Amino acid sequence: MSALAYGVVAWLFLVGVYGVVTSRNLIHLVVCLSVAQSATDILLLEIGYRGGGHAPVFVSLPAHPGPAVDAVMQALALTDVVVGAAVTGLLLALAVQVHKRAGTLDPDALRATRD
Repeated sequence: MSALAYGVVAWLFLVGVYGVVTSRNLIHLVVCLSVAQSATDILLLEIGYRGGGHAPVFVSLPAHPGPAVDAVMQALALTDVVVGAAVTGLLLALAVQVHKRAGTLDPDALRATRD
């Protein structure tokens, strides 16, 4: 496990959260959430990585091929990508509907139209 990979995960997550906190546009907010979510993909892949490891397919391999990478972490990362894409699509569709109804994507302006 590399400290650099964990540093990249922390940096991506912090950049995404900072973007969410400072966002003045719903589309920007969705993109920042997607960036923060991508940090979890890298974290899952880093947890499942094994140095010198091979693919976890046990067909026609020598008797002792060495360690295999963790297939559960790879499956979780793939699931995370699919769920992240679905959530991003849903949030973008909601942002389009908000823009159609309110005419703005600024969260502060939306709060003012509520009163």
